[in-house]
Amino acid sequence: MKKVYATMLAAVMLMGSGCTALGNMGMGSGTGAENGNGTLGNVLGNVLGGVLGTLGSQNTIDGLLGLVIGSVKIQESELYGAWYYTEPACAFTSENLLAKAGGAVAAENCKEKLLPVYNGLGISAQNTQFQFTQDHQFAGKVKGIPVSGTYTYDASSGTIKLKTMLFSTNAYVTRTTSGLGLTFESKNLLKVLQAAAALSGNSTIQTVGDLSKQYDGVRLGFEVARN
Repeated sequence: MKKVYATMLAAVMLMGSGCTALGNMGMGSGTGAENGNGTLGNVLGNVLGGVLGTLGSQNTIDGLLGLVIGSVKIQESELYGAWYYTEPACAFTSENLLAKAGGAVAAENCKEKLLPVYNGLGISAQNTQFQFTQDHQFAGKVKGIPVSGTYTYDASSGTIKLKTMLFSTNAYVTRTTSGLGLTFESKNLLKVLQAAAALSGNSTIQTVGDLSKQYDGVRLGFEVARN
């Protein structure tokens, strides 16, 4: 619980407009915090919600922690079934990154920059999917490129190890408002997108490499939801 409040406080303190926002919401005087619309919980929720509006209606604190791999525990049974691409995903490897200026906002910036890349490659729910079974088999495709093999999942770290006949790689699971985020180290995702680009004739995927340099500790991938 202390860690959650520390994250809240750090996020609020980092907002350049934080003082103005507090004042506008009735926190400029002692009486403001005591009226029906000015409780500390409401103020923090409103401020954080303004910055992370794209997180939707999910509890704001859960949304913040959901940006960090391993912070929100996801049980293996929650993975079972088919998942379909909805939009790009970004996640961070440490809660400390959320204590840096723009840490949470950076995740949204990553998604905004990835979206035209994915759209240009023609990535959609119809050709980008993942499926995990109870007997630790997985199958999927990215831009129609098929991949299958076995997986192991470590719930404590939110890490899925995917093993195929040709390669092994780690994927990282985070919870989103509509489903899950499956992210990868940027160099591994870049290889997948390069293969997709070769099939589509689109080579404008340098954004992935640029993002990995711009945001230290970022993981990039796909938000997925059940059909």
